[in-house]
Amino acid sequence: MSGPLVIKIGGSTLGEADTTFRDVAAMAIAGNVPVVIHGGGAEASRWLEAMGIPSHFERGLRVTDDKVLPVVVAVFAGLVNKRIVAAINAAGATAVGLSGADGRILECRLADPALGFVGVPVAVHPEAILALHAAGIIPVISSIGYVAGRAADQLVNVNADTIAGEIAAALHAEELVFLTDVDGVRDGASAVIPHLTAETARSLIADGTISGGMIPKVEACLHALDLGVPVRIIDGRKAGALTGRAASGTSFVPG
Repeated sequence: MSGPLVIKIGGSTLGEADTTFRDVAAMAIAGNVPVVIHGGGAEASRWLEAMGIPSHFERGLRVTDDKVLPVVVAVFAGLVNKRIVAAINAAGATAVGLSGADGRILECRLADPALGFVGVPVAVHPEAILALHAAGIIPVISSIGYVAGRAADQLVNVNADTIAGEIAAALHAEELVFLTDVDGVRDGASAVIPHLTAETARSLIADGTISGGMIPKVEACLHALDLGVPVRIIDGRKAGALTGRAASGTSFVPG
């Protein structure tokens, strides 16, 4: 028996026509309770700028020092998480917000001293997620993890796309859906590729067909695929994107 649908929500996907939260609620009400994962990088950047705290990225990861970390935790696990929970609840389902530190769900190690408090997942402990899911409650998980400590665990900032694959694998997910701000992966003629193997995806990255911001999205999909999770990229800005996902986007398949 397969596990739940796991949905990775990106802030850039939520537009005026978006029905993501209504779709998520409708799934749960119908008995197919999904698991939602999110980050909040753009919101964190706005708050860091407003507070006058410098912030920069290395290799696509936000350098997270002792001034940046409290803001990232507050925005991801607080503001963004509770906005999503409130929107799903308002749509008629029941959602509960968690971070990867709650229930010690997402165990990490420090990625690189140069990145500060940035974590790389080493284990997923899904008991809290499974308990909520079994009760018909939608878990909404922010991308904050922990590094185990003697006196207290250290909170760390973790890439949300990466943890989506890790958590989906731990839950034996039916599918992992990345909601993005594009229709899917496009070929050289700008047509959406409906099915993409790992080998072809890597070739398209190498020849420049897949470029820019699409590269990390595709690499996150390939990571999830390597973990044995069926995965798809769809345009989350479109109304009904989730409920009509079978006919849209790009699916990644072994090969």
